[in-house]
Amino acid sequence: MSHPFTLTLSCQERPGIVSAVSSFLFKHGCDIVEHQQFDDAVRGQLFLRTAFACADDTDADRLSAAFRPVAGEFAMTYQVTGTQPQRVLVMVSRLGHCLNDLIFRWRAGSLGAELVAVVSNHEDLRPMAEAAGLPFFHVPVTPATKRQAEGRLLELVDEHRADLVVLARYMQVLSHEACAALHGWAINIHHSFLPGFKGAKPYHQAFDRGVKLVGATAHYVTPDLDEGPIIEQEVIRIDHTHDPRALATVGQDAEALALSRAPLAQRTTGPAERPQHRRVPLTASGEVRPTGRLTSCGTGW
Repeated sequence: MSHPFTLTLSCQERPGIVSAVSSFLFKHGCDIVEHQQFDDAVRGQLFLRTAFACADDTDADRLSAAFRPVAGEFAMTYQVTGTQPQRVLVMVSRLGHCLNDLIFRWRAGSLGAELVAVVSNHEDLRPMAEAAGLPFFHVPVTPATKRQAEGRLLELVDEHRADLVVLARYMQVLSHEACAALHGWAINIHHSFLPGFKGAKPYHQAFDRGVKLVGATAHYVTPDLDEGPIIEQEVIRIDHTHDPRALATVGQDAEALALSRAPLAQRTTGPAERPQHRRVPLTASGEVRPTGRLTSCGTGW
């Protein structure tokens, strides 16, 4: 019986990388099933994704540890994953179109991830989450309680062993400390084909400007609002007959489509390195308590 795995990596381009990877897999009795690579001539970087199967009974952690000397030789950022789907914690506010779509695709088996919990700063979407059998946690946020609320969020991420946090129209800006704690494993959906219209009433701004495309962007969460590395995008063509209300409806479709593809895309097409733990606690002052375990994320390719 073979066991499937995927290796994703990035490093500075130099001779011998593909040879080193294939030699490692051959040495460990693995058969390459699929191989893709991209040479970024502008930045001098190589991005590689190799799907392979092992006849021996092993796991991703052991393969990752065995690959470490190869990665060290080429200063690679890498990740080895198995077939176990990512555990996703979803954050929402009052708009339910993205959550509804994620639940539908999860139940249909096409999401490529496992939903484990829903967290919200409002109670509005509790019935939707609980009807799907998902635990729902109401974590109110005010300027005075923001630090405690984010601490509770990180506790829930840890309790549910979440591999990925998805902001599905969560209408709160995370603090720099929370962004640092979730660096590389939190994604957001933005209501524009970035760069685009920022601030309130983006579809009204689009209508006033006479745009002919409505888009949405799924990206990594960073302290720079809506400027994180892009994972997925979707665009839908419109015309002059679309008023702001119609634009908002079309835009919600684009948001749901882009976000639904993001969990699988960020796992299988980017060399993002995952943290080895699931929670970085905040100190009483709101700072991230250092653990030495946080790792950087890749931008995808």
